[in-house]
Parts: sequence; structure tokens; C-alpha cells
Amino acid sequence: MMRDLALGLRLAVGGGRMSGAALLRLAMTAFGIALAVAVLLPAAAVQHLVGAQAERAAAIKPVTEPRAGVAPLLTYNWFPTIGEDLVKVTAVAATGPGSPVPPGVDRLPAPGELLVSPELAARLASAGGGSLQAQLPGHVAGRISRDGVAGAGDLTAYYGVTAAQIQAEGTEGNVVYAFGRSGAGAGQPVAVLVFVLPIAAVLLLPLLIFVTTASRMGAAQRERRLAALRLIGLDARQVKRVAAAESLVGAGIGLAAGIGFFAVLRTFVADILPFGLRIFPEDFVPPWPLVVVIVLLVPGLAVGSALFGLRRTIVEPLGVVRQGKPVRRRTWWRWAITAIGVLLLAVTLAFERGDGDATAGLVLTAGSVFLLVGVTTLLPWLVEWLVARLNGGSPSWQLAVRRLQLDSGTASRVVSGLVVVLAGMILTQGVVTSLSAGSRHWTLPDGVAVAPVRVMTNTAHEAEVTRLAGAVPGATGTHLSRTIGFRSGTGESYGVVGDCVALGVEANIGDCADGDVFYVVSSPGVAAPAGQVHLQSFSHGRAVDGPEWTLPAGIKVVREDSPVATSEGRLLATPGALGGLPLPGSSVAVYVSGTGDPQALTDNVARALRPFAWNATIVESDYLDDFRAEDDRMVRSFRSVLITASLFVLAVAAMSLLMLSIEQTSERRRPLAALSAAGVPIGVLARGALWQTAIPVVVGVVLAVAAGLGLTAPMLRLADRPMIIDVPVLLALAGTTVVAVLLVTVLTMPLLRQVTRLDTLRSE
Repeated sequence: MMRDLALGLRLAVGGGRMSGAALLRLAMTAFGIALAVAVLLPAAAVQHLVGAQAERAAAIKPVTEPRAGVAPLLTYNWFPTIGEDLVKVTAVAATGPGSPVPPGVDRLPAPGELLVSPELAARLASAGGGSLQAQLPGHVAGRISRDGVAGAGDLTAYYGVTAAQIQAEGTEGNVVYAFGRSGAGAGQPVAVLVFVLPIAAVLLLPLLIFVTTASRMGAAQRERRLAALRLIGLDARQVKRVAAAESLVGAGIGLAAGIGFFAVLRTFVADILPFGLRIFPEDFVPPWPLVVVIVLLVPGLAVGSALFGLRRTIVEPLGVVRQGKPVRRRTWWRWAITAIGVLLLAVTLAFERGDGDATAGLVLTAGSVFLLVGVTTLLPWLVEWLVARLNGGSPSWQLAVRRLQLDSGTASRVVSGLVVVLAGMILTQGVVTSLSAGSRHWTLPDGVAVAPVRVMTNTAHEAEVTRLAGAVPGATGTHLSRTIGFRSGTGESYGVVGDCVALGVEANIGDCADGDVFYVVSSPGVAAPAGQVHLQSFSHGRAVDGPEWTLPAGIKVVREDSPVATSEGRLLATPGALGGLPLPGSSVAVYVSGTGDPQALTDNVARALRPFAWNATIVESDYLDDFRAEDDRMVRSFRSVLITASLFVLAVAAMSLLMLSIEQTSERRRPLAALSAAGVPIGVLARGALWQTAIPVVVGVVLAVAAGLGLTAPMLRLADRPMIIDVPVLLALAGTTVVAVLLVTVLTMPLLRQVTRLDTLRSE
């Protein structure tokens, strides 16, 4: 047995001069295996990545249940918004020498000190770090290690204060006796595998087809060599072992190349992830059991493909006999799978529009899987059915159709991976485009003369914050607004009390004078409220009734299609409308208007208010625009990832089609040479090869588009969003497919010219 394997290895790499087809087959097999390994190893590493993040997230969770003999740690969290980022700052104060220390730090920060996460430290050290530092309290005295953050992109910091500062807040749930909760994050790696593995499988499908196609290259030459081995005394089992050993060479090279590529990828994976994601390279490691499975499974794929290719071939000492009986395709099970998928998707019509409960999602998921599998299995039958009914046409068309009538299954299998992935891409981009187009956008109204500086504080610090913010260089004025609750007999709502400039930032209210009241709604035909309401404040998450206010007549209804507006509406009132009624304590927004550079004004205000820490946080007043811009960037990034993945799949499918075309041209070199000798122009043969490749691809793309759109419609219906198709993406996919088919034909031309020479007809 070992001698047979050694002979196969020698034949693969030596045993005389290797032919161009053998070298090409070896290179393509190694390339396909390398790509498969490069997809499988990152997919396996995701489980460890998420598991490590879940473990660290569990380790840093505070334990608030009292423990005997432990001096608790007092904490207070707040989240300043800095540009497009949300930073979590935790004020900490020890109550005794044994107070717990958070993971990732070796000591608690002293009052006025900051310990920052690795990502926050990198931001502070960047070119814009000065503005970031201006909006954080204290000074940086150290870093939090990897053990103290869940993810590499976390923007967190510990800020040292005194116990009296935190106790003055009167908050609940800020007494910590330990860190680390067992069982937190359990099951997350499994959930991630459920999400990641199907994606990896979809990407692997065209790669597996690519490897299978590559292993069949030079099949005729290999079979003649195996026949020669039978002639010198090897039996059928020994021949199969030799063929398996031959395929192991390309698999081994590809496995080594794939592992090397993954090792290089780990070193800079944090810099190439989309959507601004950051990870620690140390977390991006696949578990060793999965590595063993991949190392054993992927070479087994190449061996299995080689043996599978010999299933209908009988290698005899004097030649090779192929079992050429046409296989009659059974269609009932193909239609059954597709029908189940369509039926399940039709069942989603029974759910109300916008009903996104678990049952509807389960039915939709099952229907999607059945439909994708169904259209993939229908493709070979559909191509066969179509070409069987094609008659007439130009000579090149007839040559292609006749060849597909004799064997359309191989080309259909190559295209089947393309169908699944393109359908998934069309589904995803349709959902992303529709959800993005259906979201509401917010822009500041024209004429609001405030700089993009917004300070959030409370009534206890309102006067001092207003004074300091209004005195910074570049400031021209301050405008206050308070968030107030309004409770009436019909329900509760939120509103704002402030001057006209502050209210103009909240909504596009138009003309305004002190004494006006506005009712902002998001739907037409909503009438303004009337009667009496109770002003409410909020303490520890509970509403507290304040004085009663009689709503004035002539409330102006303003329709505002913004994320702030609600279906119930919001009341915006100027102070004069309340008639001197005392306002309950609440959060206060101080808008600082100014001149010059808005960022410079923001930095000046932040520096002036740094001693207030969480009692005065800076938020840019156009923060909603920032969120919109961030959403747009996410959509663009997601779209780029989709297009890249689609192009990758198309490239792999094109390479598979190229190898298939090369193999078929080599196998049919004598008939092609005979046609050329009989006077058939080389252009006719080239166009025949073009149509032979194009017909299965066109049928596959049509199926992919139909399946993708068919899956998008019910999903968006359950999400209660209109269906919007990204036509440029569809045209790009179609155009790339056409280019791929043309490119395959062009690259096959040199071989076609070679095999149609007259000396190809010689025989001994």
C-alpha cells in the first residue's frame, strides 16, 4: 500500500517531464485548496474570537450582591459622545483598602486620573487626540490591558474620584463587591457558529466546485498513465491508491499555502475588517480540534474528487472504458424542495405586515433555505430541458447546443455555486438598500444660529455650566432647554421647554416667539392636545409629578419626519407659555452659539467644563446628522463587502468555467481538428465555445435574480418596509458575468488554435 502511495507521489512530481496540463492541474488544485483553507480557518477562528470576547465581558461585569468582609467599590457610569463615538467612562472610588479592582488594571486610579482602553489610548495618540482629550476629565495615567475590555474597539476608561462625589449623586446600583459573573455570555459562540457557518458554506460551495473541476483536468492523460500501470501488473485497487496519492500533492501544497495565508492575515486582520470593526489578533485563533478537522478534511476533498471522477471509468491494461450511458434526471425531488420553499414563503403572507416575531422568522428562514437549495438542484435539469428544445441557428450555436445536449451536467454543477451566492447577495443588498432608504433622516432647520456644541447637565449645575460655557473664547450666547414629561388623562409624553433658538434645534418649528407652544408629530392629521397636564420630572427611572399646567389655545402643529418625532407627538414650549410656572428638576441642554471654527469652540467648552465630569457632557448639536452619516457609511461599507464577495464568487466560477473549457477542448481535440480540417473557421469554433459557456451561466443568473428577489419581498414585508432594488448592483453583477464569459472564451483561444492544427489528426 505504501509503495502504491509513494508511486503516486512520484508520478505527481516526477517520473519524467511534466506536461503543461499536469502542471496546470497541480497549480489549480493547490490554489483551490488554499482558498478553501483560507475561508475555513477564519470561519473556525470566529468561534474562538467571540468566545474570548464573551469570557472577558463576563469577567468585567460588576457583582452588586453584598459580600461579607468586602469594602465595596463605588462606581458611576456615563457615556460622553465624542464625534461619532460613544465613550464609556466609569468613575470609581474605593471605600476601603480591600475594595475590588476591575480586571485589566493593577490598581484603582487616584482622583483625577484616567486609565484608558487600548483603542481609546490609540485615539488619544492620533492626530485628533487633542480634541478627544479636551472632552475627557482628568489626565491619562495608564492603560487597561486586554483582560479589561471585551473587544479591541471598546472605548472605555476608569476615572478616579472620591467616594463623596459618587455618593452625592444618590444613584442606585453603583456599589460593586466583585467583578466577574459566571455563565455570562454562555451560548454566544454557538449562536455565532449558526450565523457564520452557513455564510462560510455558501462561500465554500464555489470553491469546492473549483477544486473538483481542477482535479478533473488532464483526466484523459492521467487515465492513459493508469492504464499503463495496469499493463505492468497493478490491479484496480492499486491504481486507485496511485490516483489518490497523485491528488495529495496538490492538496498538500494548497494546505500549506492556506495556512500560511491565514498566519499572515492574523497579523493585520484588525486593519482590514469592514465597518470599523477591531479585534485582538490573539483572539483570532481557531480551536485546535477544528484545525485538525480542516487539515484532514480538505486534503480528503481532493482525494475524494479524484476517486469520484473514476467512478464511471474502467481502467484496463490496454485502455480506458467509460460508462457512457446517459443518466436520466429525476425531477420530482427537485420540484418538491422548491415547492416546499415557495409554500413556506407563501405562509408568511398569513402574518400581519410588520410582524417580526420568532415564528414568522423561523418560517421565513426555513423557506429561504429550501428555495435556495431547490433552485440549485433545478439548474441542471432546467439547462438540460432548455437545450433539448433548442433547434436551428448559426453553426456555432448548433455546435454549442449539441454539446450541451450530450453533457450539460458538468457546466451546470460549476454554475450552481454561483446561483446560491448571487441569490444571497441580491437578498442582502435588497434588504440593506430598502431599510436604508426607509429610514428617516434628520437635518438641522435653516436659520438656527447655534454652533454644533451641546452641553447636557442638570438643574443643580445649570447656572454654573451656563456661565462657564458662555465665557469661553468664541462663544456668543447660550440657549437653554429642559426635557420635561407631560402626563394627562390620555397618557404620557416627553417634551422640551426652552427658548426659540433651542426649540429650533429640536424641530423645524418655523416662526417662533416667547409664549408659543408647538406640537411635533410624525403623521398627518394629528390634532394638538388640550386641557390640563402635569409636568413631570424623572428620578432613578421613575416619573415624579410636578405642577399642573393648562395648555393654552392656539398650539401650532408641526409635522417633523425625524427620528425624534413620535406617533404620539411632542410638546415644545417656550418659557413664556408657562406663565412663570416652576419647572421640576430635569436634564438640561445648554446650546452654545459662537463664531469661528466649530471644533475649536467645542474644545474650548469641553476644557472649561472638565471639572464637572459626568455633570456636564458635551454632545454636538448635530449629533443626529452624525448618526445619519454613520449609518450611510455602514451601508456603503456593507455594499462594498457584498460587491467584493460577489466578485470573488464570480471570479472563482469563471476560473472553474475556464478549467472546464480547457479540459473539454483538450478532450475533443480530434473532433475539433477534424472540423477545422473540413473547413469550419476557427471563429465558428470559438463562438461555439462562447455559447456553450454562456447558456448555463445565463440560466443560472436568471435563477439567482428570481430567487433573490423572491426572498427579499417577504422579508421586507415582515419588516414593514418598501422593496427597493439596487439596480446598479444588479447591473454590475450581470455585466461582470458577461465579462467573465467573454474572458473565459478569450483565454481558451490559444488552446483552441493549438488543438485544431492538422498534425493533431496524426495517429500511430
